[in-house]
Amino acid sequence: MALELQQRSENSLKAQHNSEQRLQLALAATDAVGTWDWDIREDRFIADAHFALLHGVDPDDAGLLPISAYLQGVHPEDRAMVTRSIKHSITYSTEYAEEYRLLQADGQIRWVFARGRCYKDPQGRPARFLGAALDLTERKHTEQALRQSQTELQLIINAMPVLISYVDHEERFRLNNSAYLDWYGMTPQELYGKTIREVIGDEVYAGRADKIADALKGKASSFIAVTPHRDGRPRHALMKYLPRFGADGSVNGFYIFVLDETERKLTEEALRHLNENLEERVGQRTEALAQANQRLQNEMFERERAEDALRHAQKMEAVGQLTGGIAHDFNNMLTGIIGSLDLMQRYISAGRSAEIGRFTEAAVSSAHRAAALTHRLLAFSRRQSLDRRPIDPNQLVASLEDLFRRTKGAHIDFKVQLGADIWLVNTDASQLENALLNLVINARDAMPDGGELRIETANSYLDGTDITTLEPVKAGDYVMLGVCDNGAGMTPKILAKAFDPFFTTKPIGQGTGLGLSMIYGFAQQSGGHVTIQSEPGQGTCVRLYLPRLHGTALETTAPASLGDAPVARAGEAVVVVEDDPAVRMLVVNVLDELGYTAHQAGDARAALPLLESDLRVDLLVTDVGLPGMNGRQLAEIARQHRPGLKVLFMTGYAEKAAERQGFLDEGMDMVAKPFSIDLLATKIRGMISGDGPHQA
Repeated sequence: MALELQQRSENSLKAQHNSEQRLQLALAATDAVGTWDWDIREDRFIADAHFALLHGVDPDDAGLLPISAYLQGVHPEDRAMVTRSIKHSITYSTEYAEEYRLLQADGQIRWVFARGRCYKDPQGRPARFLGAALDLTERKHTEQALRQSQTELQLIINAMPVLISYVDHEERFRLNNSAYLDWYGMTPQELYGKTIREVIGDEVYAGRADKIADALKGKASSFIAVTPHRDGRPRHALMKYLPRFGADGSVNGFYIFVLDETERKLTEEALRHLNENLEERVGQRTEALAQANQRLQNEMFERERAEDALRHAQKMEAVGQLTGGIAHDFNNMLTGIIGSLDLMQRYISAGRSAEIGRFTEAAVSSAHRAAALTHRLLAFSRRQSLDRRPIDPNQLVASLEDLFRRTKGAHIDFKVQLGADIWLVNTDASQLENALLNLVINARDAMPDGGELRIETANSYLDGTDITTLEPVKAGDYVMLGVCDNGAGMTPKILAKAFDPFFTTKPIGQGTGLGLSMIYGFAQQSGGHVTIQSEPGQGTCVRLYLPRLHGTALETTAPASLGDAPVARAGEAVVVVEDDPAVRMLVVNVLDELGYTAHQAGDARAALPLLESDLRVDLLVTDVGLPGMNGRQLAEIARQHRPGLKVLFMTGYAEKAAERQGFLDEGMDMVAKPFSIDLLATKIRGMISGDGPHQA
């Protein structure tokens, strides 16, 4: 029995030694500058070699010493603070995060940032404290050097006799030396942020407006001008405007250099006959000042670059004008609509009405394509409303499989990998279909010589560490829908711009650059995320993650049509308010077809007498964007005379639809233009019958 106990003890010690060796290897393999694992109960502090050296501990003893040995390496002024923070983290189970100094054996000071957390055993007692540290010394030195450089630069320009200032692209003062402040009799706080016009006045500004405009366009200028002074007397000054260009070539603002020439102007004639060399001496002085100004400009430019580096923020390139692709698409659609309608007129005039069916189909098809393009634009702008419904992702992909096969082309192999027992999602089926179709088209275009296109679905749990997204990930269950190809792939430079608006690698006329931006906007509106993985020559995989819908059964409803819509009951009446005659005619005709009595008005002013009269009104159908009083205001006034009046809003701009939770009261609903006749008829019947949405 004694031998057995001895053997067990030796095995336990050996296992503990092996565990510590593995921990040391793991700590050494991490990317952190220094890592540690403190066994609190045994007060044994295990750290990697770098962490140990930073704290003045021999790496060979890194796993044998108590924490107090490491605290001895902390600067005496910071040691108490570090100790308190560690105790607080252990006591209250909070994260430990501190910046502190280390006093090295050679007297040097190093800065570190340490972060860790205490872990407790099943009985709730503190057991281990793990963490990592980053060496901040170089960053601290850089920050200190930058601050010193900024201070020295301000001292230099304050010592210059020349008036020096800098204004941004809004013509607001952002930098001034002492001479400039003294000239106008202002403090730095008084001058900072003011515009040129506010400082020099409207009259003087008007005389320099052209020079200011040229400077903001990148053109330098030098001129003599009369400029105001704090003593109220005008002064003659030599002024220079030197543009400052950003890294992208755009003009961020311009520097102003002012040399007071007043005394020279007053004495020039008197001194000319006394000193023939005056002009040469002034020229030399001006040249010297110009050289000093050039050196100062270079120093100020370097200062601006250093500030940009310190902030670590890059400005997004300005969004360019919408070109090529969208104009090409719209022109094609308008050609289809106008041409089809023109042919319909000709055929009807010729008595060939039976043959116009194909032209009506072409016009409707082109109009639907135009509507889809506006939906993509609105989705990109994050303003398009979503008609969220429970959706089975597998059913949706299966229903689109034939369309995808026709779209991808014969030279590309197509595969669908649907996950088992896929969860439901709550989103807009039409927008999801558009997103998947857009990705399929992108994948097809990336494989002109053929390849494999794969659509996949899967259930997934995300906690923020699984994927890299532009937005923070809310932990939870998601359904993944992916479109992958083995085409050309994207370089890191192109991949970084993939979600930028109007960015496209396709030729003009073959793409708008809105596809991935639209998909990103749709994912955000749905509460989900989108990721892209791509490597040149390996292909691209775009994955949509949509939140799981819990506890809702999938409902299947057949689409309604005008022929199926219930007709009006005896005497039911509707007031239609729409400023567009064509849309108003459409709505009134639908009401006539369904047997309603329709009263129409072109604006709110014309509608009020109808709503304030004794006429029977079961429903108010009004456009939101009416001239003068808008549709929402009209509905409020109408309900003062007719409490509980049901209102159906029509809108051609999705901003209100996107905010419908704050726009609609109970007994109100909304339909977004362009809408089909079937949808309008169903909405009207549902509202009057009391089956429509009652939103608050």
